[in-house]
Amino acid sequence: MTNDSVVLADADGRPCGTADREGVHGVDTPLHFAFSCHLVDGNRILMTRRALSKRSWPGVWTNSFCGHPRPGESVVDAVHRYAQRELGIDVDEVRCILPDFRYRAVDASGIVENEICPVFVARPVGSLEPNPDEVAEYAWAEVPDVWDLVARTPWAVSPWFADQVRQLPGPDPHGFVDGALVDSTHPITARASNP
Repeated sequence: MTNDSVVLADADGRPCGTADREGVHGVDTPLHFAFSCHLVDGNRILMTRRALSKRSWPGVWTNSFCGHPRPGESVVDAVHRYAQRELGIDVDEVRCILPDFRYRAVDASGIVENEICPVFVARPVGSLEPNPDEVAEYAWAEVPDVWDLVARTPWAVSPWFADQVRQLPGPDPHGFVDGALVDSTHPITARASNP
């Protein structure tokens, strides 16, 4: 059986235990480690619409994919695993662009997301084959158009995606893709591998 646990975090952002991934998200979700990834292809970014069967934020447009590193798994390895799981592709040039991103949000049903969530960009390798249990729809969009959408209608996307866009360089696609990037070995991206 595959270990599908998440790594819990204390208030200072240090690993402090584990919990089952399926049971951790509820109305009293403990702080835990996660990640977000934005796939870029030239001047375009991949947007995905969460499957309608998702427990939290069903049907909401968001970044390319998100996930949780397992205990003992590096965040970069988790990015590769979730790219396969959610989109059916490999990724390369995985780089961390917001190593200190953290958020808490509550959806309309009361489900809480409470995550230390470094944000990555990567390039897709191969053709997308989205998992329908994860992704209802997807669209490649020009980076400036996405930044404009979030600036004008932040309620049209997931709260974590809107917060990330506000903190990321842009809307110049080259600033997003190549500017202000940090090494994926930044200490926060390795924390989840040392519970």
